[in-house]
Amino acid sequence: MKDYSEAELARQPIGYWSGEAYRIIVGRIRAALAEEQLTQPHWWMLNHVSGAPGEWGRVALAERLRRFDDLGISFDDVFDDLVGRGWMVDTGATLTLTEDGLAGLARARERNARVHEQTHQGITTAEYAAALTVLRRMIDNLGGDSDLP
Repeated sequence: MKDYSEAELARQPIGYWSGEAYRIIVGRIRAALAEEQLTQPHWWMLNHVSGAPGEWGRVALAERLRRFDDLGISFDDVFDDLVGRGWMVDTGATLTLTEDGLAGLARARERNARVHEQTHQGITTAEYAAALTVLRRMIDNLGGDSDLP
């Protein structure tokens, strides 16, 4: 990576760099998930349901995840796909992962862990935390939700 002076970096547009980081990082995550025939909404649902078995219903989970969706994906289609694969059981009131769903989630976590590790190469924990703090401050300055998801 080429080095630049602080003055040169300070003149750079954050919109460009935050957008480019988003495209590259999320693109890599989406590619890793696609190897398991999953989208990010699949990933979000699997993680939420596995983290709180029997506590999420379709409506509540779709509402919780809506703010993260930038693709306009139908959450009903994703729910139906996971149920159709045999990865999730929908009792009408709650969602639960099956053994196949837990195994698929474990494989997807492994893939995402590799992306996470590659993304963080050469970056200390303090640098990473500082970068997030700066981005959160910018979001907050512009009236956005800077709380952790």
